[in-house]
Amino acid sequence: MAYRFFYSSNRQTSEHNFFEAKKEQSTDKKAKKKENDKNTWKKYDDEIKFPILMYHHISEVVDGNTLFVPQKEFEEQMQSLHDAGYYTLSPEEAYRVLTKNEKPAEKIVWVTLDDGYVDNMKNAKPILDKLNMKATINIIFNMKDGVDKMTDDMLQQINKDKLISLESHTMDHIDMQYAAPDVAKYQLEASKKGLDELLQQDTSVICYPSGRYNDSTPELAKNAGYKLGITTNPGLASASNGLFTLNRVRVAYGNDAQSFMNLINQGQ
Repeated sequence: MAYRFFYSSNRQTSEHNFFEAKKEQSTDKKAKKKENDKNTWKKYDDEIKFPILMYHHISEVVDGNTLFVPQKEFEEQMQSLHDAGYYTLSPEEAYRVLTKNEKPAEKIVWVTLDDGYVDNMKNAKPILDKLNMKATINIIFNMKDGVDKMTDDMLQQINKDKLISLESHTMDHIDMQYAAPDVAKYQLEASKKGLDELLQQDTSVICYPSGRYNDSTPELAKNAGYKLGITTNPGLASASNGLFTLNRVRVAYGNDAQSFMNLINQGQ
């Protein structure tokens, strides 16, 4: 399949204005980040379970596509989490929760957005910034710069913001359930290497395309250097899921604040 890559002067101007506005907020964000880091971690006897939220587009719904959540709904949902006292996790913090059975707050949640759409930056990020909430965006490496996807420059800029983490969604978004071992190995290793080099980081999370995997996928992911793997298996995440087969809570459009919180509490 071929992908059309294109740029426009309007898009470049929009990107410039976006990043200039963010520079003015950098001092305030650093102060907020320091405040957010003061949380005291507490160890628990019972296994910790928590929701990993799954989003895709944060934009007006197109043709009933459930991958779209309107910006207004997303803002209401994040505000509901904020008001209810939820602490949003980074990938590193999620790993600590799962491996040490510790929490930085009584209520925790991990917000993830799949595919790396431009609307994540333009529509979701300002809301997260306003509420000082963290989120993880999962990038399909070979689809960067494509239609509706963030560019390399956008990814490098957004990665400087400590509230946003960028992780892997493989190279080409192939179905890992049916991928031959050598193909799966390439998809996992090459996407991690690409993001590591582009963003100067140690990419630690693999988000399986469509959430699917087979019996060999978790071991391949571990050998590729990832620490966590996230799926579309419904329910709350916990260490008993397996570190490379973590459940997520799918968020579709049409959830008001109350139904969203019910979804969070039930985990499905």
